[in-house]
Amino acid sequence: MSKLSKIYLILGSNLGNRVENLKRAQTLIGEQIGKIQQVSRLYESEPWGKSKIPNQSDFLNQAIEVSTVLTPQNVLSKILNIEKEIGRVRTEKNAPRLIDIDIALWGNEIIKMPDLTIPHPRLQERNFVLIPLMEIAGEDLHPELQLPIEELYFNCTDPLEVSIFED
Repeated sequence: MSKLSKIYLILGSNLGNRVENLKRAQTLIGEQIGKIQQVSRLYESEPWGKSKIPNQSDFLNQAIEVSTVLTPQNVLSKILNIEKEIGRVRTEKNAPRLIDIDIALWGNEIIKMPDLTIPHPRLQERNFVLIPLMEIAGEDLHPELQLPIEELYFNCTDPLEVSIFED
């Protein structure tokens, strides 16, 4: 029997109907990756790296906790398929997108592969990741830095504002 892992995913969207894109991603994650245990509120923020690509719409972001028996490679493969199914077309880095799904944490594991690094290598640098993650996993430790998510947020120097999205 496969081991059940608790993972945290960060969802983001800044094109089309952002709320519907995130809901659709959650549905597909629940069907293909595992049971969704917790969901943060929606948060809105300016795009990261906006200076490179001007005139982007703001992002909606959300953190979700998922229980899965899949391997990290299987989850990554399913995430890429879910993004494609929702309509994401990969162009340039930091480009606008219908959906973006990142693996933030995989329990307390550290995973380093050519195409996958967990914890997400820039997790501690981004308010749009830390704030929703802090809502559902604030006391969980970053496995490499050995600091709680909440403390990473308080140490973060990201200047971008993140606010609760009121639909």
